[in-house]
Order: sequence, then C-alpha cells, then structure tokens
Amino acid sequence: MTIIEWLIFFLVVQVIHFAGTWKLYIRANRKAWEAAIPVYNAVVLMRIIKRPRWWVVLLFIPVINQLMFPILWIETARSFGFNKRKDTFLILITLGFYLFYINYATNSAHKLNRSLNPRTGLGEWVSSIAFAIIAATLVHTYVMQPYTIPTSSLEKTLLVGDYLFVSKFHYGARVPTTTIATPMLHDSLPTSFLSGKNIKSYVNKPLLPYLRIPGFQKIKRNDIVVFNWPVDTLVHWMDPSKGADFKPLDKKTNYVKRCVGIAGDTLEVRDGYVYINGKQNILPDRAKLQFYNKVYSSKGLSTQKLLRYTNKEFERKFIINFNSQNQFDKVMNFATDNPEKIKDNQFKITTSEGGIPQWIINNYKLDIREISTNSRKANITDEIAAKLRKDSEVDSVIKVIKPKGVKGNYMFPEISNLSWNNDNYGPIYIPKKGATIELNTNTLPFYKRVIREYENNQLDVIGDYIFINGKKATTYTFKQDYYWMMGDNRQNSLDARSWGYVPFDHVVGKPVLIWFSIENGKIRWERLFTTVGGSGKPVSYLFYFLIALIGYFGYSFVRKNRKKGS
Repeated sequence: MTIIEWLIFFLVVQVIHFAGTWKLYIRANRKAWEAAIPVYNAVVLMRIIKRPRWWVVLLFIPVINQLMFPILWIETARSFGFNKRKDTFLILITLGFYLFYINYATNSAHKLNRSLNPRTGLGEWVSSIAFAIIAATLVHTYVMQPYTIPTSSLEKTLLVGDYLFVSKFHYGARVPTTTIATPMLHDSLPTSFLSGKNIKSYVNKPLLPYLRIPGFQKIKRNDIVVFNWPVDTLVHWMDPSKGADFKPLDKKTNYVKRCVGIAGDTLEVRDGYVYINGKQNILPDRAKLQFYNKVYSSKGLSTQKLLRYTNKEFERKFIINFNSQNQFDKVMNFATDNPEKIKDNQFKITTSEGGIPQWIINNYKLDIREISTNSRKANITDEIAAKLRKDSEVDSVIKVIKPKGVKGNYMFPEISNLSWNNDNYGPIYIPKKGATIELNTNTLPFYKRVIREYENNQLDVIGDYIFINGKKATTYTFKQDYYWMMGDNRQNSLDARSWGYVPFDHVVGKPVLIWFSIENGKIRWERLFTTVGGSGKPVSYLFYFLIALIGYFGYSFVRKNRKKGS
C-alpha cells in the first residue's frame, strides 16, 4: 500500500471508531466530537476505560497494535457493564463491531468505579498471557530475536545447533512489512510440520512501506549478519522460469553469513581467499576458514585417524552387500556420491562423517564394513591441514581448488561467457547508495535484479537499448547500500557467489550472544552464553547469568515477604 492508501485506511478506521463509540463517550461525560479526533480520541478512551495513557503508543506500533485492538474492544465493553463471557466472545467474533450494538441498542451507563482486577482465576490467567505475548512480541520484533543455526556455512565460528540472540537495534530495527501476522512466528504456522503443508503465518495485504528505526552502528567488514534471503520465493530461485508467488520482505527466509564486502567495495576471490580493493581480507581471529583438502596416506586413512584432527565434514567409505532394494534405498539417503558397484550386489558407498547410523545397520541387518582408503576428502581449516602434514603417517594434504577460468555452476551473474567459480570469482563492484555506474548490455546482468526487484523500477531492454521507467538509460544511480555475504565454510556455503548482493533493507540484525547450543541431543555447555563477536577464545558467561538470576529471584522473594509483613 502507498502512503496515500494508508492515510485513507487510517481515516476509515477513525470514522468507524467514531460511528461505533460517540454515544459511549457522551455517557462517560465526554464530548461526542472527542471520539472523532485521531490520536486524541485514543487518549480520551484510555481515561474512559481507566487504562494508562501509554497504551496509546502501542496502538501505533505495527504488529503490536493488532494485539492491542481486541483488548481495547473488550475493555470498552466492560466499562459499560458488558463483562460476561458471551460479551467477550461476541466482541471478538465480530472484530469489535459488537460495540455498535452497545452504542446504539442499549442505554448502559458508564461504570466509573469498575474494578480492573479480573473476576475469575481464568480471567487473570488470560490477562497475564495476553500481556506476556505483547511484551514478548515487542522485544522479538524491535529489540532482540532468537535465531538458530541450521547449516554449516559458518562452521567453526557458529555451529549447527547454536541458538542465538540477534540484536535488532545495532543496525536499526525494521518495522514489519506485514501488518497482519501471527506474533513471533516467521513465515509458516507450526501446523505445517504436522500436516506436511506449508501454511502461511501472515497475509500478503495490506503491507506497510519499508521503514527502519535509526541504528547506532553501521555494518562493518567481517560482521556476522542475519538478513532476509533476497532471492527467496515460493519456488526455487535456480529456476525462475516456473514463476513465483509473492513473499513480503520480512517473511523471506532468514540467513546468517559474514559480510566480507560493504557498499562501494570491489571484491574478488582468489583461490578461495577474499580480496577487497586489491588487498586480502583479514578475518577476525575467531573466524575459521575451511576448504576441501585431499589427504593422502600410503598406509591408509581410517576414520579414527581423521577424528584426531576433526570431527566435521570428511568422507567415509563402506563396502555393503545388499540383499534387497529396500536396504539399498535406505542407505542411499546417507550417500554423498554415486555408489560404486564392485560385484553383483556389493557396492562401495561414500558418506559424510556421520556414516550409516547404527539403527539403520541393525534394523535392516546390513552386511557392512568400513574401509580405510589411501585418500580422503576432508573439509578442514588451514591450521588442521598443517597439523596433518606433520603427521608421520600422512604423505600429503592438497587443497582442492577449482582453477581460474573454469566455469562453476549457479554463479552470479548468469552470463554464459563469464568463467567464474566459487574459488576464483570476480572482480565485482558492490553498489553504494548515491553511486552512479555506466549501464549497457555488458553491465546490466550485474545490476538487473537491483534495478528491477530491489529498487522497484520498470526495466525494459529493446535491442541494445535499456529503458528504466520508460526512459532510455545509459547510467544508473543506486538508491541504497548493498553488501556481500559469504560463509567461512568457503566450499560448502550457498552465499552471494550464487545469488548476488544483499540490499540494506533486507538486513535483520546482528548476532550478539549464543544462549544455547546442542549437538546430537547433547548440550555444548562451553558455548552457552558466549558472545558472537570479540577476539580470543569465546568465554561462557553462564555462571554470571545464573548468579544474576538467583539474585533476582532472591530479591523478589524477600520483597514479597516484607510486603506481607507490613
């Protein structure tokens, strides 16, 4: 919706409010016209229902207001004697229009001295839950959001199973685009997991225009950032020919990556390492880059050997004799490569470090043995690779790098004669707000999505001529800043090399704290309450948190007893 459309909508709401309450204002010894003045009518209403004036602020905070309106409808009805359960039900089921009945069809007097305390234990419970949801939604939307790490793209820095607190205020909290959505849920309802169907947690209309509260910090190089995946649609981004359903900005999938390039930078990847404006990017000491390496040993490389150095992302090979198609199908769920047939029903199967789960082996009675091969592919840091090279049983460790000039799959931008890959990529310019670039058929593929999708222009190409909003264009000036997001797990990360720039309006926030961490059902106690940023080995603040928590409950207990004593 445009600003004009929202203004019209706001005025319609004011008219409905006036039509449904003006007689109630009079019965409360107020003037009828007070029900018609925007904002002021809300302040007066708070006096009528005996609620604090700061509630008015909540009525103008997107998402929070949709939780507050039903509370105000119920409170208004109760202020005029309609406080039975059927009244609450009717006012909710009619979306507040039950007030029209109270306003025009009754002569109920204003209950000036009504009690604000719930009449029953259930009412008190519902009231407490309602305001707990409002408070939690306010914090979740504008202050701090919990987030979990689902993939290994930042492995070693952030681990799969880490639960984060993401600050919204560092870069500025973004006002939600979707105005009608289930509080504290992202893009789908929990029923999606039960039914197998994706049920949206929001409606597409009406939508607010993009608005962000000013932050106190700008995104810096090497910051870890949570953002909405720019190319997220309800069909896969790799095949846009199928079309896509619209997904609002704030309901696109949340991603977390490291910002290795900021607006105005020229970025290049050389043999897996990022160069910014011609100089190699120096990462923080907590960042651990990982690359695939081929580890060779004439004596054979067992899983136990590799586990001395790493417990993540290395190959395991098994010889399996299959007796049925069902056995084969179950095992192939864990294979990372095509099976190699040895003879008859015997195959060599390659898996990740997890291998074949023991319950699969037991339940399907697999005839299986793990083999020690002369070479293994392992996804490891340079430090681990150096340690392996010093091992007397290891012959060599060779980093697997795709050479410059060899075209990779699914690379941004989609240009047939552009031979870039994940290990050797660029140079590429990252757009900066206010910067102007030359626009022609050679440069257009780099900025086509920026111009059309992220900055909402009509873009047409006729022959060698480019038209923006109907006018021929030879240059383009960017309207916002863009960023280049990559994973530290350099060869196992779906990042900007595949889908391009991240606009600033897609930025969600900055991870600041790991509050919980779990792996295979076991808690990683050493990671609880550790900071995401900073240098040196992460330090857990769990002990200090528990001390503070005990102190708070102790203080509350003593204070409560003192009140009882007095």
